[in-house]
Amino acid sequence: MLIKKIVSKDVVHVSVPGNREKALELMRKQKVSGVPVTKEGTNKLVGILTRSDLIGNPDEEQIALIMSRDIITAEIDDDVSDVAAKMIENNIRRIPVVKDGDLIGVVTSFDIVVKAISEMDIEDTVENYMIKNVPTTWEQSPLNVAFEVMRFFGLKCVLSLNDNAKMSGILTETDFINESEVVSETSVHNSTVGTEGDKWSWDSTSVLYVEKNHLKFSDKAVKDVSTIRVATANTKTKVSVCAKKMRTENIEQIPVIGIEGELVGLIRANDLLRAL
Repeated sequence: MLIKKIVSKDVVHVSVPGNREKALELMRKQKVSGVPVTKEGTNKLVGILTRSDLIGNPDEEQIALIMSRDIITAEIDDDVSDVAAKMIENNIRRIPVVKDGDLIGVVTSFDIVVKAISEMDIEDTVENYMIKNVPTTWEQSPLNVAFEVMRFFGLKCVLSLNDNAKMSGILTETDFINESEVVSETSVHNSTVGTEGDKWSWDSTSVLYVEKNHLKFSDKAVKDVSTIRVATANTKTKVSVCAKKMRTENIEQIPVIGIEGELVGLIRANDLLRAL
């Protein structure tokens, strides 16, 4: 199958010069986690901007200073399996489709899963592709704590556990963004320098004011924001069946449970690509 059959040609994108506020507003409105960046007034592809880029660079306002410039691209007649291989090798979830350097579309790992893998008959089970190191946090944890747990694992979601250590919900990167704002904080640093051994010397004091932006989360707990109705798979769920569930539920990650209902892993759209 060629990606021309699954590529999204109505591409949501931003242009440079531009600022983070407008980019984030667009992502929220269109419900996308990343967008290609073009040169203003043209379709020339110059970068990729993701929610992770925005979260990781709260001090930067200009898109040109936040976006990734090392772009992996595809062409309209590339095979789906080749594009999937590029995603896996570069640990990315979306690839712009270009023609002569101009943006003409975009294909994501989710597109491949719901439009290709879900239509195949892959007998392999998700236990061969799931990740087992899954970020979890107590459902009563503050959002800032849960966010740090997610960021430590380098993933896009965190699972909440109740008082009985059973899974009670899932919180995604989108949820964190919706419950946060970028605030500015000024810190004062003093340093005093004097002449040692000279009683008549004057000490000089320098004062340095450092202004830094950071994410500030609401006072809600994880359970107040997380999705309680969580779609799950088990270790013996077939890859194609799992892909169909992602399509039906419109989600990119599914917790995997064991025989007794215990959490044993997480399967993401990117993980299913390896089944190709």
